[in-house]
Amino acid sequence: MVETIGTPIMWAGFGLFVVVAIAIDLLVMERQGAHKVTMKEALSWSLLWFSLAFVFVGILWWYLDGAQGREVANTVSMQFITGYLVEKSLSVDNIFVFLMIFSYFAVPAEYQKRALIIGIIGAIVLRTVLILAGAWLLATFHWLLYVFGAFLVITGVKMWIAAGQEPDISSNPVLKFLRKRIRMSDHFDGEKMTTVVGGVKLFTPLFVVLIMIGVTDVIFAVDSIPAIFAITSDPFIVLTANIFAILGLRALYFLLADLADRFHLLAYGLALVLVFIGSKMLLIDVYKIPIGYALLVTGALIAGSIVASLWTSRGKGGGDGTPPPALPGAGA
Repeated sequence: MVETIGTPIMWAGFGLFVVVAIAIDLLVMERQGAHKVTMKEALSWSLLWFSLAFVFVGILWWYLDGAQGREVANTVSMQFITGYLVEKSLSVDNIFVFLMIFSYFAVPAEYQKRALIIGIIGAIVLRTVLILAGAWLLATFHWLLYVFGAFLVITGVKMWIAAGQEPDISSNPVLKFLRKRIRMSDHFDGEKMTTVVGGVKLFTPLFVVLIMIGVTDVIFAVDSIPAIFAITSDPFIVLTANIFAILGLRALYFLLADLADRFHLLAYGLALVLVFIGSKMLLIDVYKIPIGYALLVTGALIAGSIVASLWTSRGKGGGDGTPPPALPGAGA
């Protein structure tokens, strides 16, 4: 049986919060219409989502402190913060890939917002299913912890080796498959997924972009979900940390898009985080690393890679209004 601190009311309450949050986001987007998201707007939304995550963990700590004691409240809160930090950091890798996809298809800035929010809704549904399934599997088959741990270590090593190498979007198997199977227009038609050219219905490049963003999130979910299960096996904490990280993904994208080249060493930090968390999972039955130390190491690795990136990229384009270098295939 899967053990969780989440009561039916807590699950329902969080589910209602997510639905309301997405509904408000969609309503605001509809009223604003297609427009380029400014740095100020992206920063405001990023701070809002970040603040809501910590308001949530504050309420959770207060409830658990009264219901189950201070020790449980402290442990669960640190598990949430560590998981949220890991998921938030790994989502930055998603952002860099999204940026390359948008650049390759030359998606106008005013259309990117809709593509991202649709992708976020899909990601929430997908990750909810994967997390609940993963929690049941781990509760039923303990040996899967070692499989997940080994997978994370291997993934971390591969991420370290591939760091700094830009993926070739034109050779992406998903893009090749779509080009062979569907009729695609060469031009956008506003924010529409389909258009009619010469009496023939065609899919717009925006539709293809949505598919590729969805597939990208599936790939990243395979990495990030086992990572947070190494921190806690409680599906309520795993899911809430994941969802809060995803809800802030769109705002974070617009905040970091112009600064992508400034964080060139972050991939190395994330690779070390995955190796550390994978090792933590592999050692679970030998030595259980305290959650406080896990939070400290994770934060230090991520912060260190960010500081090192900013230090070594001083004077380069991206942070002073100069656009980052064009990516291969941009405008195709």
